[in-house]
Amino acid sequence: MAPPLTALLLPALAALLPVPAAARAPPRSIAVVGAGLGGSSVAYFLQQHFGPQVQLDVYEQGGVGGRLATVTVNKQQYESRAASIHALSLHMQDFVKTLGLRQRREVPGKSAVFSGEHFVLEETDWYLLNLFRLWWHYGISFLRLQMWVEEVMEKFMRIYKYQAHGYAFSSLEELLRSLGAVLRSSYGQSVLVPAFAGAMSLAGAQGSTWAVEGGNKLVCSGLLKLTKANVIHGRVTGVSLHSSEGRALYQVHYTSSEGQGSAFYDMVVVSTALHPSRSNFSFQNFEPPIDNFPGTFQPSVTSVVHGYLNSSYFGFPDPKLFPFASILTTDTPALFFNAMDNICPVNISAGFRRKQPQEAAVWRVLSQQPLDKQQLKTLFKSYYSVQVTEWPSHPRYDSTKSLPPIVLHENLFYLSGVEWVASSMEMIAVAAKNVALLAYNRWYQDLEKIDQKDLMHKVKTEL
Repeated sequence: MAPPLTALLLPALAALLPVPAAARAPPRSIAVVGAGLGGSSVAYFLQQHFGPQVQLDVYEQGGVGGRLATVTVNKQQYESRAASIHALSLHMQDFVKTLGLRQRREVPGKSAVFSGEHFVLEETDWYLLNLFRLWWHYGISFLRLQMWVEEVMEKFMRIYKYQAHGYAFSSLEELLRSLGAVLRSSYGQSVLVPAFAGAMSLAGAQGSTWAVEGGNKLVCSGLLKLTKANVIHGRVTGVSLHSSEGRALYQVHYTSSEGQGSAFYDMVVVSTALHPSRSNFSFQNFEPPIDNFPGTFQPSVTSVVHGYLNSSYFGFPDPKLFPFASILTTDTPALFFNAMDNICPVNISAGFRRKQPQEAAVWRVLSQQPLDKQQLKTLFKSYYSVQVTEWPSHPRYDSTKSLPPIVLHENLFYLSGVEWVASSMEMIAVAAKNVALLAYNRWYQDLEKIDQKDLMHKVKTEL
């Protein structure tokens, strides 16, 4: 007896129907290039969405943590670069809680703004007096600026709701647009990006901040340990495109102490800067070709100095009367440094006290060029040690008209392009979450979760 017609047609019809998202197997292996905050957090988020069965390889040629680095002075560690985290940084707060870390105890200290000749603005112990001085110095513009920053931050907080509901954005323009921003002026130039970066910087300057006890870099190592990611200590030299069973397959090429090597992956996330000054990275077999992205980075030099401050240079002949722990500077051509602060170690004991100005303390000096001996003698009466770190810190936000893409290929993503929007720890964590959601939604073809309009209304109706 011949089988029924329906029995013959069902297998053929089933083959034509789209595969349900839940039925598609997750990626077998994912490569992440870079083990800084971006790489470690995107590895964590990718495992959250795809599950623990996915093999995660994280490539890093330097130390885990990237720019979240520390230096050692007198057997104690100090943050050498990114030190402060804003109070509203919800992803960073979640990392610290998940990893069982603690927020570092804050050691109070006053700030001042130096013009090169005198202090133009000095912080006091009275909050209202500080506000009055700011108003007196900057006028109504200060209040307008503060209101604008608060408005930008209020819109920025929307991103957490969007991400909690699984929404992602395929470009930095779409991400910013979802936060209520207008991307292009009538001149075709992006006016939002420098403004948004400035707002994020000002929010960090005026809001309450915190840091991680033991060093901010513990977040990176903790996330990689939690995900059981395989950290490969080597420099990635490029990614080449191949195909297998009708799907894209990516070959990551790298060099290590053991020589050259390569491995194949279903998905790759690049969390190091694709810029000629930051990496020597090539893409092969891609059409259209993928190249490094143009733009200019602002050079930055961090000098961690253990010594005695020359308070006379700042107008205080008696060092005991010098009241400031942090010194900012105005945009004065004659000034050779941007800021300096009396920093505390990453581990603060219950009985810790900040060094008095007449004592030898550890100062972190930020400048655009390395300090020469004469400049060090200007800032310090004497010093025991100087540790210098040179690095291209942030993009020059007015030097580019277009933002780098997030999606470089079908399952090849670029995370570090977010630096061209704003460079902060939380912004990188937000971008990492977005890339992980985007990768997940694209893998399972859940297009309704990508680049959706009117998200505030959608989120409200989903509650």
